Amino acid sequence: MEQVERFQMEIESLSKNEEFARVVIAVFMSRLNPTLEEIDDVKTAVSEAVTNAVIHGYRGKEGIIHIRAEIDHDTLTLVIKDDGIGICNVKQAMEPMYTSDKTGERSGMGFSFMEAFMDEVLVESVLGQGTSVTMKKKIGG
Repeated sequence: MEQVERFQMEIESLSKNEEFARVVIAVFMSRLNPTLEEIDDVKTAVSEAVTNAVIHGYRGKEGIIHIRAEIDHDTLTLVIKDDGIGICNVKQAMEPMYTSDKTGERSGMGFSFMEAFMDEVLVESVLGQGTSVTMKKKIGG
């Protein structure tokens, strides 16, 4: 009987840690023997989730991003959580092109990319308490 494998880590809410998170997840999921496309898909989704936590969750202020990963048979589950400001309207935030960024530097496509590259995306948020993004992808399927 296969055992569920998991790990968790915490990183500071710094933009430079987005690349670190992508690489760590890619190495962890390598035990599933993914294709390069599957690795790229997951890395893109992780980048978007971590960047959202840095830019929108903490608004560039100090904070911790919690990352959990789990492999159960052929399914990778990722949870990327911040303890930031939260999202007022999750449904609106998940609409393509919607962004709370007023500088014009953000495209508002983060959640759309996550949904495009992963099989399932669930976003839960409480104002003043943070946001949790749970993503699943079947590898080799």
